[in-house]
Amino acid sequence: MKEIIHVLSGEVKASKEKIIFKSSAIGSCVVIASYDKKLLVGAMAHVMLPGVSPEKSKTPKTRYAQNAIEEMIERMISLGADIENIEVCVVGGSNVLKRKDDKICQANINSVLKILNEKNIKIKAKSVGGTERRSVLFDTKTGNVYHSIGSENNKLLSCFI
Repeated sequence: MKEIIHVLSGEVKASKEKIIFKSSAIGSCVVIASYDKKLLVGAMAHVMLPGVSPEKSKTPKTRYAQNAIEEMIERMISLGADIENIEVCVVGGSNVLKRKDDKICQANINSVLKILNEKNIKIKAKSVGGTERRSVLFDTKTGNVYHSIGSENNKLLSCFI
């Protein structure tokens, strides 16, 4: 049985081992599953906030989209990945509290998509928006990314391989 690595809010994890990354109870956050299928390096970032971390922030910088994506790429490269080969799946950004004035969900989605576009990283698949919580599971051995919406069972979102 493969090791399961849980990626919590504000965390970034990467591995060259054949493992499963898992992130659940994703509301307004956005989770990025990334993979270099040629060199078999995977990573996951669980972004809480749009943009870049304030300079003097005492909270982990990887809570912010810019910092988390940069950290994710750096960790993958340190494990041998080539930025030219990296593809991603993006999951989350739901308004689970159903607040009419809630803008953080869409701001998180927009920020993540903009940064990935600026870095020329291909988005293989995405499941974003709405009002239901999500979960995501990424098997680095098979390259399969599964997700669930609300109380549904996991379904295949994409396959990197």
